Amino acid sequence: MTVQGFGPRITRAEVAVAKMAHTRRDLGLRPKLATNIAKGRVFQLTCGMPKRVLVVGAGPGGLAAAMLLAKAGLEVTIIEKESYVGGRTSAIEGDGFRFDLGPTFFLYPQILEEIFAAVGRDLKREVPMKKLDPQYRLVFGAGGELLCSADVERMVAEIAKIAPADAPQFRRFMTENRVKLEKFAPCLQAPFLGWTSLLQTRLLAVLPYLKPWKSLHAELAGYFSDPRLQLAFTFQSKYLGMSPFQCPSLFSILSFLEYEYGIFHPIGGCNALTKGMARVATELGVTIRLNEPVKEVLFEGRRAVGVRTGQGEHRADAVVLNADFGHAMTHLVPNRLRRRWTDETIARKRFSCSTFMLYLGIEGRCDQLQHHNIYVAKDYRRNLDEIENQHVLTEDPSFYVENPGRTDDTMAPPGHSALYVLLPVSHQHPNIDWSKERARYRGIALRQLAKLGLDDIEKRIRFERVVTPVEWEQKVGIYRGATFNLAHSLGQMLHFRPQNRFEEFDRMYLVGGGTHPGSGLPVIFESARISASLLLEDFGVRA
Repeated sequence: MTVQGFGPRITRAEVAVAKMAHTRRDLGLRPKLATNIAKGRVFQLTCGMPKRVLVVGAGPGGLAAAMLLAKAGLEVTIIEKESYVGGRTSAIEGDGFRFDLGPTFFLYPQILEEIFAAVGRDLKREVPMKKLDPQYRLVFGAGGELLCSADVERMVAEIAKIAPADAPQFRRFMTENRVKLEKFAPCLQAPFLGWTSLLQTRLLAVLPYLKPWKSLHAELAGYFSDPRLQLAFTFQSKYLGMSPFQCPSLFSILSFLEYEYGIFHPIGGCNALTKGMARVATELGVTIRLNEPVKEVLFEGRRAVGVRTGQGEHRADAVVLNADFGHAMTHLVPNRLRRRWTDETIARKRFSCSTFMLYLGIEGRCDQLQHHNIYVAKDYRRNLDEIENQHVLTEDPSFYVENPGRTDDTMAPPGHSALYVLLPVSHQHPNIDWSKERARYRGIALRQLAKLGLDDIEKRIRFERVVTPVEWEQKVGIYRGATFNLAHSLGQMLHFRPQNRFEEFDRMYLVGGGTHPGSGLPVIFESARISASLLLEDFGVRA
């Protein structure tokens, strides 16, 4: 007799042997499948039994996972609390202006291209985008600036303008980080489901490149002597919500990715990506339920069996959680059920910084700006220390401004500009009372814009929205308002992060910045691919 799953047929004898076996060498089965049977992970979906998956949250990770699972033949429903898709990759719109709520940099599109290809679609056809050159403008409080380009020779020439002796080192940086990424990429593409994962051959091969004793800033000091260039190739650690003086040296691959593969702007903003993903997911048969906040995840023993919303219970064979990890655990899963990731454990973890945001609809063009613009404070180290350690507001903050009108005329009415202004700040902390600081810090932000040539900006504002860590926490549902999730210190990476096949409960899977590999759109898409693959493996489905 056989038990019919979605993939290869599994005999009852194989199931019995697998359940008695404790090591792979004892099994005369396909190793992964047999191990999962032994651990009770394979769902034997015989005739008449449902094959439903619930995805909590229509953010980029949840949408990507839903696409892959639907293509594999599963019945997928996404439940989203808002009236729109995208999560942090949604949009703010008003008076003809459109702004991305969160991510504006889209780099390394290869992962999402592969996900689209896996479901029979072409990303560039579904979501038109433009490669930027220059990629961004860097202005240093210490003096000087760079127009950063993915063209190696032009970038070398740019560097030579402010630090001639360092210019040749850019080629060495690219060559050595190309090797580092090649070695480490397999680790980002595979799950880390326990400490034994650290013994994998692929990770052992990359250990010489990790240099855990070195910070990212120290790593770049080995290439460039000019402090401004050290910052030019390390500020990308803010994509992870970390200081380059604390961030592991591994993450030099972030700036490498920008120069190796370029930075892209999806026409309509990064929200166009998630809208396109939602459209494709729907065409693949995914049901998306909007305006339906999940109130709790339902369990039978240690098994996730569905969710409860204001509209009732939804039952499924597996639950994929695409909500902010800390917020979801502390709001949707009873503390008494959690063994490793209790409220107390989560509170002790290190979390990323937050952001103070201004979304400004401006009368007139702002052509003195590039598409992406970054100001690095003169005392950058102190700026970061005030954010990460002192948890106070700095008076000379570094900041970022997107001016998408340089590339995309769909983001603002004709003759107007939609400016996205971001200032890194501490996550929620008793030292900062945003009910008192909100207006004052808005003033600081507007004055800082003069350092990029915007002296008269306030009188030209025609639309405005302010978002502080309070709104990130209370309205968006982000634990402590830490917009980049759990910090990416070595003690919170790989198997130390909440695992893709969530270790606390059966049939629960995580996607997003709170699980492996981490934050940032490319790795969030990779988390979706990893988690979808694990779920299909547990169902006995060949993707």
